[in-house]
Amino acid sequence: MPKLIRITTVPMALCYPLRGQPSYMHAHGFDVLMISSNGKEVPLLLQNETCPHIIVPMTRRITPFRDIRAIIRLALIFRKVKPDIVHAESAKAGLLGMTAAYFSGVKVRIYTNAGLSMLAKRGFKLFLLEKVEKIIYAFATDIWPNGRSTMNYILEHEYTKAKKVRLIGEGSSNGVDTVRFNRADLDPEISADIKQNISYNPDNTYLLFVGRLVADKGITEFINVFLSLRKHMPLIKLVLVGRYEKDLDPLPAHIEYEITHNPDIIQISWTGKVEYYMALANYFVFPSYREGFPNVILEAAAMQVPVICSRIFGNIDMVTDGETGLIFERMNEASLEEKLMQAFADPGKMKTMALQLYENVVHLYKREIFWEEMLKQYRALLPETDRNY
Repeated sequence: MPKLIRITTVPMALCYPLRGQPSYMHAHGFDVLMISSNGKEVPLLLQNETCPHIIVPMTRRITPFRDIRAIIRLALIFRKVKPDIVHAESAKAGLLGMTAAYFSGVKVRIYTNAGLSMLAKRGFKLFLLEKVEKIIYAFATDIWPNGRSTMNYILEHEYTKAKKVRLIGEGSSNGVDTVRFNRADLDPEISADIKQNISYNPDNTYLLFVGRLVADKGITEFINVFLSLRKHMPLIKLVLVGRYEKDLDPLPAHIEYEITHNPDIIQISWTGKVEYYMALANYFVFPSYREGFPNVILEAAAMQVPVICSRIFGNIDMVTDGETGLIFERMNEASLEEKLMQAFADPGKMKTMALQLYENVVHLYKREIFWEEMLKQYRALLPETDRNY
């Protein structure tokens, strides 16, 4: 049985965005080992997946001495396990995992680019992150961008050889679970509890954001626009589902204050029932500065929630402005406010566009379709003698 090691920097990535994928690969002939740093999601990860997990301390920032220790620890694991494939997701896991796999002699080293973080940076940080990205590509044998726009950018800027780069299916890192994200299958009791938790009122208009509450997700612009709209639209509410990661990417003090003190802004810590919040939302708003291929838009689309998102890679691969949703200019409050006003003025059209996006998503991005394509690519990368098992 060929051995596959799947690496992410934090366990949350394995637990939520990649949920079910390791177990699927295990059920279809791979001996799968998961690796990430420690975190409170580890027990849930082990409950969800049928594969073992090893903790290797990794940070999401550049920490040279800790990074070297992580590379050594990973290399020791690789030499002991002797994997046929090491597959890393996200830049930091890619840097550590691909470096360790290269020096351990692993033949197949796959890096999934889940977003070009340098696109939101300037100056020295941009220079540094571009260098890091190129190092990852040099050590990897295969680059799997999770979106067509990201793939095109990599090829146009010649970050690596074109023969290394492949888009799996139509894009994404895991497809979308159309069983879980399905309005018809929601539990009425859970829905009622969540309505009570947020003091839901059907007369209100609910704007929903799901993701990390950090600056590069566009939270500052979104809240500024919300406060502006509230002056003449008292029935709108803002629901933010996600953790505030202050140490990584702090928000301005006045934005922090609004999140914690404004009664019209409802902040929910990360939840395993995000589909219920989507079912209650009138609009899903995603103002991120940069993405690869955001799962949350797929999930909102599967829940038939009208989508309003920034014009960035990933978003524009899924949403067509005026046809399947609305797109505003990145980091542009005036553009965001204009699109929100457009949505409020014609909710019927927004619902029609949401239905069209739903049709696209369930036909192109269902996770079973994505898993089958990824499995096919894994098998194709193995030596001929290991493909039939």
